[in-house]
Amino acid sequence: MVLPPYQATDPTPASAPCCFKMTAQGSPRSIKHYQEFMLRTGAPGRPAVRWLVVDSAAPGPSMKRYAIIALLLAVAAFAAYRVIRPQDGPEQAHAERRADPPASPVTTVLASRADVPVTRRSIGFAEPVAIVAVKSRLDGVIADQHVKEGQEVKQGDLLFTLDDRELKAQVARDEANVERDKATVAQKRADLARQKSLVDKGAGTQQALDQATADEAVATAVVKADEATLALDRVRLGYTTITAPISGRLGAITATPGNAVRVNDANSNLVTVTQLAPIRVTFTLPERDLTLVQAAAKGQTPAKVTAFASGTREELATGDLSFIDSAVDIPSGTVSVKALFTNEPHRLWPGQYVDVVIQLGMMPGSVTVPSVALQEGQKGPFVYVAKGDDTVEARPVKVASNENGVVAIASGLSQDEKVVTEGQSRLAPGAKIRLAAPQTSKP
Repeated sequence: MVLPPYQATDPTPASAPCCFKMTAQGSPRSIKHYQEFMLRTGAPGRPAVRWLVVDSAAPGPSMKRYAIIALLLAVAAFAAYRVIRPQDGPEQAHAERRADPPASPVTTVLASRADVPVTRRSIGFAEPVAIVAVKSRLDGVIADQHVKEGQEVKQGDLLFTLDDRELKAQVARDEANVERDKATVAQKRADLARQKSLVDKGAGTQQALDQATADEAVATAVVKADEATLALDRVRLGYTTITAPISGRLGAITATPGNAVRVNDANSNLVTVTQLAPIRVTFTLPERDLTLVQAAAKGQTPAKVTAFASGTREELATGDLSFIDSAVDIPSGTVSVKALFTNEPHRLWPGQYVDVVIQLGMMPGSVTVPSVALQEGQKGPFVYVAKGDDTVEARPVKVASNENGVVAIASGLSQDEKVVTEGQSRLAPGAKIRLAAPQTSKP
């Protein structure tokens, strides 16, 4: 295709990455038929110009090919410009990369010294000092019930009464037998005295005296037997009134008035009485603490043991160490320990699981920090120590105890060193910090 003469328009500014221009020369008809495209590529200062002239009025595949080629050239030129164009402000970007990160705001506290108790934690359970299953001591029928389930009773309080009519009759018979046989004894003694008098006067025989002596002895023995029978029946009569053997709280009552009870019945328990005060708490401690526990038990004052509601910090009661088992349990490597609590009021309940804290001594002059300062790492506990150049050091420490929000440091930290208590999540060893006013650690 022969194109008519054309000429380019004014060049586009050098800063433009690409552009299209259309010009035409000749008659008005030629303006409709011919279009001139100028494509500028390259970076500023390195212009590259491509001209493309197409016949816009001539339909067909050629026109489409030219249009596609023009579009592809434009896209390629724009991409090349984006790749090779100079970056804005290289000095500024380099300066930003070299700039130090901002200082992290933190709160610090001064490590201090204090006397810290040596404590150990464990899990234990409360158990009664005494628990008694009340049974009937003779066969009979319950005549009356004097208490209710769950009632608090004192030792000797009446619980049940059995039908006692038969035993009362036996006691009355025994009393009559005693009186009868005492009269017989009196008669035999009179006969013996008479025979002695006759023998003394030479009017009686020795055989008669011996018989009177034997009769008096037999009568006396019969009285003693009667008195023993009477005493036994009185004891059995006393068994018809069932009383509380210890002070405590009643459990479920299993027999009510009208029920027959038998001594040899395996299920003859009438009720259970559980002593609530005092009460024991049994727990275990590791074998490595055995020396401390033994020393605490031999002290002038018993080691204090505090019981808390399981899983909480609610204090239930405070008691004293009362028992250390005579052997270490080999499979678990622990020793069983018991503490005695007055349990007034009844805040500890038999069978209740509790958290136990036992004080085994004191650590005088220990370095202490708040518990929030202590961090856990892959190599163990550590604290962030603020240094004089406004950076921090991750200092490994050995913990002696961690109780009541205070950590006693066995080694790794000195008094009056600044440790970070707030803002640790933003820190790393050597990080810059901005300090708030340091506080003093108080146990």
